[in-house]
Amino acid sequence: MAKQLPYQTLQEIFHRFQSAEPEPKGELEHVNAYTLVVAVALSAQATDAGVNKATRDLFKIADTPQKMLDLGEEGLIEHIKTIGLYRQKAKNVMKTARILVDDYGGEVPSSRAALQSLPGVGRKTANVVLNMWWGHPAQAVDTHIFRVGNRAGIAPGKDVDAVERAIEDNVPAEYQRHAHHWLILHGRYTCVARKPKCAACIIRDLCEFEEKTL
Repeated sequence: MAKQLPYQTLQEIFHRFQSAEPEPKGELEHVNAYTLVVAVALSAQATDAGVNKATRDLFKIADTPQKMLDLGEEGLIEHIKTIGLYRQKAKNVMKTARILVDDYGGEVPSSRAALQSLPGVGRKTANVVLNMWWGHPAQAVDTHIFRVGNRAGIAPGKDVDAVERAIEDNVPAEYQRHAHHWLILHGRYTCVARKPKCAACIIRDLCEFEEKTL
């Protein structure tokens, strides 16, 4: 685990991220808050590309909780059976749809606690929805952010909760809204797990990683 980088270094790192990609976007396709909840829930232990392929046709016919209930669990499974753990995920999606219809008037709630009360929705999923749909500066720490945060010293922590707190506590406020997207994209395409592409990295001179591949 690298040491926590100082404020001035983080300011420069995120300035570079912002200059390279001013408006980073999540890669999960969705058309509203509900389809975003479903897409993120389906993405656990699956790739965004795989989820997008499965949901393109699904969201054309089931883009609200009621339409998902009308489709039914078996109908849902036909769309998502290429995704890992699809049967359990289908059960959670249907349970969530029922709760949203019965308790929230068919609308997706906008608090973390309410989102986390939905089946299959953990803190990371809730944070993705809060950030991507409502623009709340929530930090959804996945494996990429955990790796980059610890390798570079941007947000070191022993677990995902610690990394989330490190981002919230240390990254300058003006970069908080997009911080998790910049870090995800950096981990997905540059600071990859096995052979990080340090030669192409825009923050390599600021990064604490000692085993750079230059």
